[in-house]
Amino acid sequence: MSSVIKIDNLTKSYGKHRGVANVSFAVEEGDIFGFLGPNGAGKSTTIRSMLGFIRFQAGSIHIFGKDICREKETILREIGYMPSETMFYPALKVKDIIQMAADVRKKDCRKEAQKLCERLQVDVDKKISDLSLGNRKKVGIVCAMQHKPKLFVFDEPTSGLDPLMQSEFFKLIQEYVAEGATCMLSTHVLSEIKSYCRSAAIMKEGKLQCVDSVANLTRTNAKRVKLFRDGRQESYIYEGDMNELLQTLAGYNVEDILIEEPSLDEIFMHFYSETE
Repeated sequence: MSSVIKIDNLTKSYGKHRGVANVSFAVEEGDIFGFLGPNGAGKSTTIRSMLGFIRFQAGSIHIFGKDICREKETILREIGYMPSETMFYPALKVKDIIQMAADVRKKDCRKEAQKLCERLQVDVDKKISDLSLGNRKKVGIVCAMQHKPKLFVFDEPTSGLDPLMQSEFFKLIQEYVAEGATCMLSTHVLSEIKSYCRSAAIMKEGKLQCVDSVANLTRTNAKRVKLFRDGRQESYIYEGDMNELLQTLAGYNVEDILIEEPSLDEIFMHFYSETE
């Protein structure tokens, strides 16, 4: 399986403001790849560098085996991108925006656009100014998908969508991936990573923390311990030997105890909060 995206030692500095430093990872063909990290972690800087929107100081980025600095125009023809905040001309109707997006790519996307609008319940006769955040998001999704690109890059695509539309969005992604596309998904919603992504990268403070399969990232020996002792409740993540924990607790007046798997949020927060 070949790499659709290959980033090697990407470094982008904004002077006093944090950028990214020595970021390296690859996204394999046919993957739905999760890109995780809190605000300011460097996700948007990485994506904008990857798409040729900003220049970076060091490293290299290849998409479809081509250098983004040398073959940007050719690469972008095969990418469907939706930023976290979609901005459109407010006075135009939805159908005009969708047609403009197709015209820019010099493709007849009417059949695919109609299918997407039906699946996502997009009212094409409404003006952009009359749309809610969620409905503007849906227009952005149609514009990014209608030309059936080889690579989708979505930045927080489901914020503002109701649960039904979120589910429909991911069904569409899975259908396109089944036909040979690849998807990179930047999100804060950990359940989306667990449910739909095969691999993921985690960013923190401009640096890559880890890249692995979601199965490996969520595999942990840590346990969530909840107990009542000496008249008070305690709850914490325990990563040591369980026999040692039980021996320690034997010296206390434990009234009740629950030991369970940590939540997905707690597993990933470990990567965000741990010190270097």
